[in-house]
Amino acid sequence: MPRFSVIVPAYQVQAYLHACLESVLSQSYPDLELVVVDDRSPDACGAIADEFAALDPRVRVVHLSRNRGLGPARNAGLERARGDYLVFLDGDDTLAPHALRAVADRLKETGEPDVLVYDYARSYRTGETVRNRAAAHLTEQGPAPFRLADRPGLLNLLMVAWNKAVRREFAERAGLAFPPGYYEDTPWTYPVLLSAQSVATLDRVCVHYRQRRTGSILGTPSERHLDVFAQYDRVFAFLDAHPEHARWRPVLYRRMADHLATVFTRPDRLPRPLRAEFLRRARAHCRRYRVPGAPAPLAVRLRHVLLRLGLRRTWAALRLASALRRRSARGAAVPLRAVRRAALRLHYRVQRLLPLRPDRAVFAVAGGRGYGCNPGALEEAFRRLAPHVRTAWAAERVHHHTVPPATRRLTPGTAAYWTALARSTYLVHNSAFDAGLVRRRGQVLVQTQAGTPLGRMGLDLVERPAAAAGADLGRLLRETGRWDYVVCANRHSALTWERVHPGGWTALEYGQPRTDVFQRARPEDVARLRETLGIPRGTVAVLYAPVHRDYRRTQRAVLDLERLVRRLGPRFTVLALGLPGGGAPPSVRGDRLDAAGDPLLGAGGRPAADADPLPGAGVRVTPAGGRVVDVGGHPHVESLCLASDVLVTDYSPLMFDYAGLDRPIVLHAAEPEAYEEARGTYVDLGSFPPGPVARDEDELIGVFAGGDWQGARSARLRAAFRERFCPYDDGRAAERVVRRVVLGQTQLPPVVPLDARRPPAPAVARSPLTTVPRSGAPVPSATASDRCPSTGS
Repeated sequence: MPRFSVIVPAYQVQAYLHACLESVLSQSYPDLELVVVDDRSPDACGAIADEFAALDPRVRVVHLSRNRGLGPARNAGLERARGDYLVFLDGDDTLAPHALRAVADRLKETGEPDVLVYDYARSYRTGETVRNRAAAHLTEQGPAPFRLADRPGLLNLLMVAWNKAVRREFAERAGLAFPPGYYEDTPWTYPVLLSAQSVATLDRVCVHYRQRRTGSILGTPSERHLDVFAQYDRVFAFLDAHPEHARWRPVLYRRMADHLATVFTRPDRLPRPLRAEFLRRARAHCRRYRVPGAPAPLAVRLRHVLLRLGLRRTWAALRLASALRRRSARGAAVPLRAVRRAALRLHYRVQRLLPLRPDRAVFAVAGGRGYGCNPGALEEAFRRLAPHVRTAWAAERVHHHTVPPATRRLTPGTAAYWTALARSTYLVHNSAFDAGLVRRRGQVLVQTQAGTPLGRMGLDLVERPAAAAGADLGRLLRETGRWDYVVCANRHSALTWERVHPGGWTALEYGQPRTDVFQRARPEDVARLRETLGIPRGTVAVLYAPVHRDYRRTQRAVLDLERLVRRLGPRFTVLALGLPGGGAPPSVRGDRLDAAGDPLLGAGGRPAADADPLPGAGVRVTPAGGRVVDVGGHPHVESLCLASDVLVTDYSPLMFDYAGLDRPIVLHAAEPEAYEEARGTYVDLGSFPPGPVARDEDELIGVFAGGDWQGARSARLRAAFRERFCPYDDGRAAERVVRRVVLGQTQLPPVVPLDARRPPAPAVARSPLTTVPRSGAPVPSATASDRCPSTGS
């Protein structure tokens, strides 16, 4: 008996069926059967299903003698299902990678509930995926399993069969089946949720719901949309047959009224001749099933009243008035915005006529995000070493709370912001300065960049069409021509930036200011960071930071992190910066900032890592016993580096920052040929790696299980890598920049040699398993009690 029976009805989806079936059979959880129901499809759906069945014994194909519709086709699959749980998937949709493993883990955690509800994302032709807006109802906080009465908000989710795993014995005992006709999910979903004795949720996207341009049922005008009335007759007949569920009648009435209003107002569903007939039947249904007691906002109540009274002309008049109001508001907004822009340009021009203020400095990072990155480190050094200079931070209002109290807060686009740009002597940024900025004589523009370059950037992208799509080279040259100084972490950065970001600027080869904190952090600071991230005491925290792949339209997980932690055992925890759908800051995690992957080549995109969050902010624990922590929303990557014991990455430039910590780095060099062809790298990581290299997932597991990640060879590779790329990272890079640029000093604090520096703060008081040796230090041997529990290594 398989764990899951995945039932896929197929009718005229030959263009999508292969991807659908492949997404099921390639799941990392293989204990399943795939039941494909060919609903007498006139295209090649049946042949495609037979081909899969010939290749994989888990596939069973049911060929119906005539076309019976989606509901009866699913019933045919139900009759042949043998799995513990039923999972439905439409033939043009796909399962997300590792979805069934996540579902299986959650079912086990919650004691085998009758129903598990999980999330989905809409998948568009452009490759964009947008998560369900009602995902908040799937939060896993609170006890589980539960009854629907404990979480009635689940009734607000999309009424579909494919966002649930239903225990087969429960479905058979309750006599659940799909009716014929359109909207067949409605009389299935409500009885399932109302009848279930135990329900659980999974806050994870498990299904990619394809948004087809043509051919979908909901996007095809037809009289079949009148079937919605028969489906709600079945829903209320279920309530009549089960008086114990009578309390839900007001809620279901409101859901029905909302649904009918949606169908009526969608022009792509009802042909015009049927609109009067639909409204007449909607009026009859609302009068028949109406039960007071379901609270609703005023606008919703108004729609329900119009529906119940059948006031079609009034409805049309109100919709027309609403559309005219919105259109007039948009029309008025355009000239108002134009007037405001003109006023701000005039204001900025007037401010430029006034003298510069030598005691003013403005700092910002890409995207108007909060305090942090290299500009944040320099702002702190300005206040400490040049207290006569008043500093200001430009960020969107939502990020103002991250700015220190002593620093003035500016909002981009305001009059105060343009005044500061016009009058301040020092302007510091890690990306492109404001496009409207006019550099005045006497102003000093400091470009900090966002890290050491690994993937090709700037002018080097001209011959890389996959990485340079949408690049604006003219803007690049205009931008770099305004700079006075560029902060460079090492000689490699200075030489690369001079070539790919040409201009008359001066290189400040002083180190990476944002990594100064690595040398100043105390053990108690690191312990606090680990606690806020939920890292268990005594475990090895692995920071996983994959790079963005320019050659893929959509990003997918390269590693099965849950399998990784299961194989390594309970002493390992993964901090994941690259889970699907995560929000990793790009400049330090390898994500692209815009179409070209360079913050200076486009209109901008997702901003760089910046401010420290509130404790626990941006952190989400995923399955696998809580040992995979999604930190993609954590805005301060330096904190993540300090909290971890080892970095696993492929081509992320974060490895250069992390090397300054002198902690192990392991490369997972997946698809090296494809990445090199699409973007290319400045450093041959194959011949000069910062640590052990694994070509695939099994090799990576072996590197950790065998202890190579912290062995003597790893230490030697890391030492050579640090010597080349971290020669100035002694905790005083920001100080050297301020002394040179602001104070005009030429005799700067000397760089402490690498071998003379004190060891940085350890992540935790480690056992021999997690001790990271300094370069050249002997490697302690592991005792039997220190070996990896899952492998004995």
